[in-house]
Amino acid sequence: MTKQNSVKKERVIAYIDGFNLYFGLKSKGWRRYYWLNLQALMRNLIKPYQVLIRTKYFTARISKPHDKQKRQTTYIEALGTLSDFDIFFGKYQLNPRKCKKCNYYEDIPSEKMTDVNIAVELMSDAFLDHYDVAYLLSADSDLTHVITRIRSLFPEKKIVVAFPPERHSKDLENRARFSFTIGRAALAKSLFPLEVKKPDGYVLSCPDLWINKKDDGD
Repeated sequence: MTKQNSVKKERVIAYIDGFNLYFGLKSKGWRRYYWLNLQALMRNLIKPYQVLIRTKYFTARISKPHDKQKRQTTYIEALGTLSDFDIFFGKYQLNPRKCKKCNYYEDIPSEKMTDVNIAVELMSDAFLDHYDVAYLLSADSDLTHVITRIRSLFPEKKIVVAFPPERHSKDLENRARFSFTIGRAALAKSLFPLEVKKPDGYVLSCPDLWINKKDDGD
């Protein structure tokens, strides 16, 4: 038996903060990578001696405008074709904010429950011994405490933080076993094909706005 074959495989579960990833790509101007196969991305990020057993994606359905809502729905349905893949929905709401200068009210979007949902799944899977290594794809510093607790209760388990482009948290970096920023190369080779077929035969097409776009947008 070779040394490589004798290395014990580490079980990996990935926890992906959908909005954190989206806004990181948006800040970078990488709209061409919105049509991202997250299962493929994680397989391109983990080590050769690790095996991805499940990916958990955390997001919230937006309510408007209609064109963005339609693109998001198409993408979520594409993700739904992946095996060993779970989607957890939080809440997306618009909060009115008054401009102090002109007294005009505008709706400011906010997403709720993602950090709580991620924390619950991270801790639950640790207690159930479902993973050896957890990859957390987020830069939300609110998740620092759950990482600290998992490391205290389960010192043998590893938490790796993968920061989305243009996103970083010093707190998460300090508490994780290891951290890095996701680069363009991993994203570029992790895209869905332009057409994705659902189990019922319906074909989902990558939104035109996301095809070969170099500029920022949504």
